[in-house]
Amino acid sequence: MYPILFKIGPLEVGTFGVMLVLAFLTSGWVARRELERHGFDGEWAWNMLFAAALAGIVGARTYFIFEHWSEFLQDPLGLLLSRGGLTWYGGFIAGIAAVVWVIHKLPAPSLKIADLVAPVILLGYAIGRIGCLLAGDGDYGPPADVPWAMAFPHGIVPTTVPVHPTPLYETLMSLLLFWVLWKLRTRPHLPGTMVSYMMIAYGIERFVAEFWRTTPKILFGWMSMAQILSVLFILAGLTWLMRLRQRARAESIASSG
Repeated sequence: MYPILFKIGPLEVGTFGVMLVLAFLTSGWVARRELERHGFDGEWAWNMLFAAALAGIVGARTYFIFEHWSEFLQDPLGLLLSRGGLTWYGGFIAGIAAVVWVIHKLPAPSLKIADLVAPVILLGYAIGRIGCLLAGDGDYGPPADVPWAMAFPHGIVPTTVPVHPTPLYETLMSLLLFWVLWKLRTRPHLPGTMVSYMMIAYGIERFVAEFWRTTPKILFGWMSMAQILSVLFILAGLTWLMRLRQRARAESIASSG
């Protein structure tokens, strides 16, 4: 793969960074169109995008440092400035938190806006994972003899042995789930439902993908930290969905009484 696209003097332009920018811009454009379709200010999408980008990068680096604490203590500056060293889950959680904060400040129903942008998060994630594949940043899986196995001899974390191209699996799964949520968004639903669906979908996607990752297994001998967090995401999404429905039933009973 090609972790570096080109150099301008000492400046290196990497494939991961380019795909990350493309992921944010594509998501922002789609979110803007969706907001405008519902009569809201499309510029709100770029406010959310900027907050998600800034918080996401900080969160991804922070989570990576947490995962590699012993290495950080040995060489803190090197780990902070390394070309790799970004963990998607940290970026995902921090990015969502930032978007929630921006939505809360907008002069519009928060759950309505959140539902409009929720599916787009999966689209951005799918595009961003292509950057991991092109950079060969170590997110690939164990050795494999399947026809589509890939080697990453020039990756950030090189390997000459054909392995499972796990970022590609994540891209395909995320695109499929984005398509499902994109179809569901036009059906009648309680405000906040699409947020629940997004959390459940992402949790399932990452939980499954981890079976083709070489991340350390820390629970039951087979679950990684990302899978533990995935389960929490799924449970949070299900809990939120049940609360929405319970609230709707209570309001319906109150209004009919």
